[in-house]
Amino acid sequence: MFLEHLSLTDFRSYPSVELDLAQGVTVLVGSNGMGKTNLVEAIGYLSTLGSHRVSLDGPLLRFGAEQALIRARLRKGSRELTLEVEINAGRANRARINRANPVRARNILGLFRTVLFAPEDLALVKGDPSGRRRFLDDLLNALHPPHAALTADYERVLKQRNALLKSAKSAHFSRAGVSESHESTLAVWDHHMAQTGAQLLSARIALVQRIQPHLGHAYAQLTDGSKVLSARYVSSLMDSDDPSTATSGTDDDGVAGVSSVTGNAGDSAPVDISQCSVEELAELYLAAFQVARRREIERGISLVGPHRDELELILGSAPAKGYASHGETWSTALSLRLASYYLMMEEDPEPDAAPVLILDDVFAELDAARRSKLAHIVAGAQQVVVTAAVGADIPAELEGKRVTVYPGGVENDGHQL
Repeated sequence: MFLEHLSLTDFRSYPSVELDLAQGVTVLVGSNGMGKTNLVEAIGYLSTLGSHRVSLDGPLLRFGAEQALIRARLRKGSRELTLEVEINAGRANRARINRANPVRARNILGLFRTVLFAPEDLALVKGDPSGRRRFLDDLLNALHPPHAALTADYERVLKQRNALLKSAKSAHFSRAGVSESHESTLAVWDHHMAQTGAQLLSARIALVQRIQPHLGHAYAQLTDGSKVLSARYVSSLMDSDDPSTATSGTDDDGVAGVSSVTGNAGDSAPVDISQCSVEELAELYLAAFQVARRREIERGISLVGPHRDELELILGSAPAKGYASHGETWSTALSLRLASYYLMMEEDPEPDAAPVLILDDVFAELDAARRSKLAHIVAGAQQVVVTAAVGADIPAELEGKRVTVYPGGVENDGHQL
C-alpha cells in the first residue's frame, strides 16, 4: 500500500495544504521550521492515531482552531482507499473510511501502516520506560488493531484503581485504618486490573519473542556486527516482597520469565511467566496485589502491573541505556524501527501490504557509514518518504520525487499549493 495524496486542514502550521506523493521515494526538502516534520507527523498519525513528537493531541491543532483534518488517498494494488481523521478539541476524535459515516477513530487502525524513523527515537534507548512500553503497544496496535481497545481498558481500570488507592490512603491516615468499603471495592478493581493486565502482559511478552530475531538482524545490518542487540521484557511480577523497588528475573531468551509471589505462609514459588497462560498471569497479579497492598495504600498508586514494566535493550553484555555510544544509540533506535518493519512484513508478506517507511531528518544525524547502510536497506521499500533540510544529505540510493516545502505550503512538480 502506498499514499498517493495527503490533505491537511488546520493541522499544526498548515491552514490548508495538498501533498502529492509517489510510489517509491518522495523527498521533502526545506529549511528547518518550514513544516516538513508536520507533514510526516500527519502521515504517521493516520497509522497510529498518535504523534511521535507529543503525547497529547492539543498541539496538533493549528493555534485557535477547534478541529484539524487529515485526509489521505491510498492505493493497494488496483484498489483505492480514502481515510479521514478529525482531531477535535475537547471531544472524541472521529474517522471516516471511504467517505462513509463517522466512526470511532481507532476503527481505522491497521488499515494503513507506517514505520517512522525520527531523531526523537533516541529516547527509545536513552529515555524512561514509558517510551519503550508505548513502542510495544503501538506495534501491537499495528499488528492486531483490537489491542488498542485492550490498552484503553487497562488505562481506564488503572485510573479507577489509583483513585481508589488515593482515597484509601487518606482514610488510612485520618482513621488509622482502611475501611471495609475500601477493601471490598479494591477487591473488585483488583480483579478487573488482573484480567486486563494479564492480557496486556501476555501480548507484550509474545511480541518481544517475535521481534527478537529481527532486532538482532537489523542491528547487524547497520553496524560491523561486533556486538549483538537483544531485548528482554522486565515485568513487575518480580521475585521480591517490595514491588516498588525490584525487577523481575529474565530467562535465557531475553524475555521476562522467572517470577515469584510470596504467599500468606511466606513460601515462594518461582514461575516462568513467559510460559503462563492469561489465566495464570491473572492469578499471579491477584497474589502480587495482596503482597503490595500496604505499600500501595501508603503511596496511593498501583505498584504492580504492565504500566510498571520495562523493555530492556541489551547491547553485547551491557544495557544499551547508559553504556551505548552515540553511534550505537542511533543504531539501536533504528534497529527497533527496522525490526518493526520486518515483523509487519512477516505478518503480511504481500508486497502491496508493506508499510510506508518515513525517515524524518534522520540522515543529517548519521555518520557516512550508517547513512549508506540505512539507505541501502530501505531503498527497495514500496514507498519511502524522506525529509531533509539540505538535499545533499539524501544518499544517492534514495533519489526520487522531490517536493519543496515552503512556509504554509508545498511545491508539487513546480506548482506551489
